[in-house]
Amino acid sequence: MWQYASLGELSAIVKAVTISTAGVVGCIYLFGLPTLPRSVYLLGWFFIIAFTGGSRLAWRMIRDSLLKDISTVARPTLIVGAGDAGAMVAREILNNHSLNLYPVGFVDDSSLKQHLTIYDIPVLGNRKSIPRLVHKYGIEEIIIAMPSAPGRTIKEIMDICRETPAKVRIFQGSSEMLGDTTYRIRDIQVEDLLRREPVKMNLDEVAHYLEGKTVLVSGAGGSIGSELCRQIAVFKPRRLILLEYSENNLFDIYNELRELFADLEIIPDLTDIKDRMKLQQTFNRYEPQVVFHAAAYKHVPMMELHPAEAIKNNVLGTKNMAEIAHRSKVETFILISTDKAVNPSSVMGATKRIAEMIIQEMNQNSSTIFAAVRFGNVLGSRGSVIPTFKKQIEQGGPVTVTHPAMTRYFMTIPEAVQLVIEAGAMARGGEIFVLDMGEPVKIIDLAQDLIRLYGKEPDKDIEIQITGIRPGEKLQEELFSSLEQMAATQHDRIYISRQEEIAGSSIITLVDRYFSKNAFINQAEIIELIATLIPDFTHQSINRSI
Repeated sequence: MWQYASLGELSAIVKAVTISTAGVVGCIYLFGLPTLPRSVYLLGWFFIIAFTGGSRLAWRMIRDSLLKDISTVARPTLIVGAGDAGAMVAREILNNHSLNLYPVGFVDDSSLKQHLTIYDIPVLGNRKSIPRLVHKYGIEEIIIAMPSAPGRTIKEIMDICRETPAKVRIFQGSSEMLGDTTYRIRDIQVEDLLRREPVKMNLDEVAHYLEGKTVLVSGAGGSIGSELCRQIAVFKPRRLILLEYSENNLFDIYNELRELFADLEIIPDLTDIKDRMKLQQTFNRYEPQVVFHAAAYKHVPMMELHPAEAIKNNVLGTKNMAEIAHRSKVETFILISTDKAVNPSSVMGATKRIAEMIIQEMNQNSSTIFAAVRFGNVLGSRGSVIPTFKKQIEQGGPVTVTHPAMTRYFMTIPEAVQLVIEAGAMARGGEIFVLDMGEPVKIIDLAQDLIRLYGKEPDKDIEIQITGIRPGEKLQEELFSSLEQMAATQHDRIYISRQEEIAGSSIITLVDRYFSKNAFINQAEIIELIATLIPDFTHQSINRSI
């Protein structure tokens, strides 16, 4: 074990020798034994440490010298970042021969760290020095060890590294949310280029409304719903109800959570939110106190082709959930909404805006706290742009982009869900919380970055093909409309949309009136219903799909 000896082991030796020497000297003076000059005791203390520690640290020195010989075989590696993470990477490389890497040096932008060494590995320059260092030392691999760096910084470093033939990987720190303290070095992902500062949660506030409660998540097997379940389970609810219509999705998330949280009561409930009677039975049986409503149809082009299904699921389903939650005296009800509900140009966006309006109206006459959380695209969700691009690249292209100027807001799924949970803790009733999505990203830039991450060149190795805007799509999404005003909250990543009151009949009454005429509402009635509730909605996209 002494081949891994470090300052910790040397410190233990110093403590042991100091205590033993003090004990011996104390006994000599206490019992009046013959004494020696005081310098002898000090020299004895020093030489015992030197010989005891030296004999044990010698093997560490021999091992390190052997590693230098191995470095002629291992791949020369450059570590970007000479902080704590960089030191961890260097130590792992030095201690783990199976990695077949040898750390040549660090690069760091801090002027204070230049020409210093960590584990006898020098800081050789800043990020601009990377191409020169790769050429000078024959670097074969570059590891970015900056876990907290924003995506913009990672992207800038990647742009510099692309000028070199070296392979680039990234060091990923621990995942605190699920208690995972493991560390790993992995390939760069597009999420790394878009990430922002980690979400800071008010854990006391969140635990207060989730801990010991019965929590129900609709759409529990979807991208957002499943991550909601994972993160809610961390806060130790009394019971977690997974409400899901897809049998396969419910099976997957149930088995995953049962393994991760063996002590938590997890109930899988195969229910369609359009089935009001079955939904009522679920609420009666389990009496949920907190509800996250994530079940929805979300794909814009598909809902343009099937507007009746969009209305039934996103509007009628939300109305069912909200009314039953009100009657069941649920404490908090959070609707997961979308930026496509703002000035909607698609059927999907319109149905989500109506769902928001239903929630706000329900809140006016209920003891339940109703609120909605609105955000944009999430990276890696099923059917989203990233998995689609990856599949196209792996097939050799082309990568299809609808318009070169199209932009979207992006968040990672864990980031979005953490903010949803935090917003639920802040809800007092009737709010539409809008999550800070950062800067919008050009879809064509995203496609080019992803192609480069595969080690290929856009329009050279993989063609990018412009296909044209699809029905219902907008060039740029918005987070709030001209009728809304944004107000800050105590969380710097969450805002509240304050909207002017909508005059006219009850939204729920209008919805009931249309559905009472025909449970499978026809196309003309869809146009009429949406136009009545959202006067500014453009109908052209629906007309094309009829």
